Amino acid sequence: MYDKINEWVGDFASFVWGLPLLILLIGGGLYLLILSKFLPFRYLGHAIQVLRGKYDNPEDTGEITHFQALTTALSSTIGMGNIAGVAVAISIGGPGAVFWMWISAIVGMSTKFFTSSLAIMYRGKDSEGNTQGGPMYFIMEGLGKNWKPLAMFFSACGLIGALPVFNVNQLTQAINDIVLKPNGITVSFTSNLIIGLVLVTITSVVILGGLNRISKVASKLVPSMVLLYFVLILIILFANAEVVPTYFKLIFTDAFAAENYKGDAFLGGLLGGLIVLGIRRGAFSNEAGIGTAPLAHGAAKTNEPIREGLVAMLGPAIDTLIVCTLTALAILVTGVWETTDANGVSLTAKAFSSAMPLYGKYLLLICIVVFSVSSLFSYSYYGSKCLSFLIGDKNKHYYNYFYIVSIILGATTSLALMINLIDGVFALMAIPTMTATLILSPRVIKAAKDYFKRMKEAKQV
Repeated sequence: MYDKINEWVGDFASFVWGLPLLILLIGGGLYLLILSKFLPFRYLGHAIQVLRGKYDNPEDTGEITHFQALTTALSSTIGMGNIAGVAVAISIGGPGAVFWMWISAIVGMSTKFFTSSLAIMYRGKDSEGNTQGGPMYFIMEGLGKNWKPLAMFFSACGLIGALPVFNVNQLTQAINDIVLKPNGITVSFTSNLIIGLVLVTITSVVILGGLNRISKVASKLVPSMVLLYFVLILIILFANAEVVPTYFKLIFTDAFAAENYKGDAFLGGLLGGLIVLGIRRGAFSNEAGIGTAPLAHGAAKTNEPIREGLVAMLGPAIDTLIVCTLTALAILVTGVWETTDANGVSLTAKAFSSAMPLYGKYLLLICIVVFSVSSLFSYSYYGSKCLSFLIGDKNKHYYNYFYIVSIILGATTSLALMINLIDGVFALMAIPTMTATLILSPRVIKAAKDYFKRMKEAKQV
């Protein structure tokens, strides 16, 4: 019976992350991109100025700075999707999959601009009268009380989708494969439990301090780890400098030839399968349209919704265009994607070991641990915010205890059933988020035109 349920839940997760979600996220994102006439991209420089704090006003509504909001959102998206997900895409689709991940990121930038602008534009009040932002609030405030079931559906999915079982499970696997097994240490329930307890201790100290502590830790951890990862990849690229141009060119040529694609054909052709694979991996990595980022950006200290939308737009650029591309180039130039059957995080580890035999995989592990642990902080905030919406702000702290127990579960059991359920429900969050965003998008366009007009008149843009 368990095997049958497991099979059903696995099929459910595959279906939800399949073509329907792809159409909603990428089709919806393309619509928003065209509707805005590429408006967000014309103001990248302004977005960076906002991020650097040029327009910060301590009197504005909110809890955290633009920079802290972005790093909190990034701490949840930069993780296994960037390190293991890219490896999966290349092992199945070859270099061409990376190009379609880039397309997903460009579309995702537009989606995040709209969703995070709405998170500020339609902030609501929780049961304690505190100002809050996020999809459930912009559904209620923007679309009206009749849409409350959609807001509750988002929050209910968020309770399960924000659980860290998958992330913890993959992190434990990485520690086992890179540190314990190669050094002759037996992997057992006890060793996994110790890893789980260490993660619980670190996570508890941060998440029980609330959003301010989460954002402060994330704003220090995320930039430093992205920088370390960038330096490590540069070392790999310099060591293989003669083949870098060849593989960079191959990303473009293979995107339309699909010569290295080993997955299922889609719509009758290998190219269709490659496009779906790359876009799906990109969407999974940057989470644009899922609704998690607006939960963080909705807490930003600003009274200008468009400013926060522009800052949020930088997320997929950093997450997919930079971090995922770095991972892809490391795997491609070292040649491990053609010489080994390893997949996921193991393939990325082989690329690092190939270029830096003695210490490469351990430096990669440091990045994996920090990226994964920082995502534990932000997801706990997302889940508690969803619980607060459903049963009141006074009770949101109960989610943290439930969350901490799930870390132990993720570290000590494979629980494919639980992982598939969380993965599938997480994707369902896109339905209310994208539905409301598409309906409310004309209001964002109107607000953007007004904002840039005022900025031009003040000669600040």
